[in-house]
Amino acid sequence: MTMYGDRERCYSCYRPKSSCMCEYIDPFKTQTKFIILMHPKEFKKVKNNTGFFTHLSLTNSEVFIGIDFTKHTKINEIIATHESYILFPSTNALNLSEENPRVKSKSTKPLAIFLIDSTWACTKKIFTLSMNLNRLPHMSFTSTRVSQYQIKVQPQENYLSTIESTLVVLELLNYWEIESIKENQLKEFLNPFLKMIAYQQELIANPKSNAVRYRKKY
Repeated sequence: MTMYGDRERCYSCYRPKSSCMCEYIDPFKTQTKFIILMHPKEFKKVKNNTGFFTHLSLTNSEVFIGIDFTKHTKINEIIATHESYILFPSTNALNLSEENPRVKSKSTKPLAIFLIDSTWACTKKIFTLSMNLNRLPHMSFTSTRVSQYQIKVQPQENYLSTIESTLVVLELLNYWEIESIKENQLKEFLNPFLKMIAYQQELIANPKSNAVRYRKKY
């Protein structure tokens, strides 16, 4: 644990110790590598951030914090050794709901998917400044799923949080038989996210009782 203001913070999920969600995370391995790129502003809002939940849930994943990743040695190494895509909606994006990326590319390199974990404005800044990311082919998906992020207003109703978007991608990778993730693992993937929402809703509804409980427990 480390200090978070006047409270201790979990080294893994970076949330205050009183609301650590690590017990609800059951990590599993994927053939696909997931790279979560987090804007520094988003890192500071880690209390309600789902990027770390995503990383902790996937053993074959990494998190990098920054804005311009053009000369980032590790990221450039991943790009060079993987068939890399960035999850970014565009007219030229490969729609994972309709196309199997492995069949289309015929690449023998392992698959890597970059996820930008930030607000839309900060995402555009990362994407614009990072020339290495800018050159990557885009990946998107089609989904009617509505975000369960009730404590946060999304820019549009079809926007999903990082962990929710990753779940859709995992399900589609399973569909194309690129992955063979167990059904129960997919079903439980959002557990830390849903528990976090429930905790925050309880805190909003009963701020004083939660504050008292925190003081008594710690």
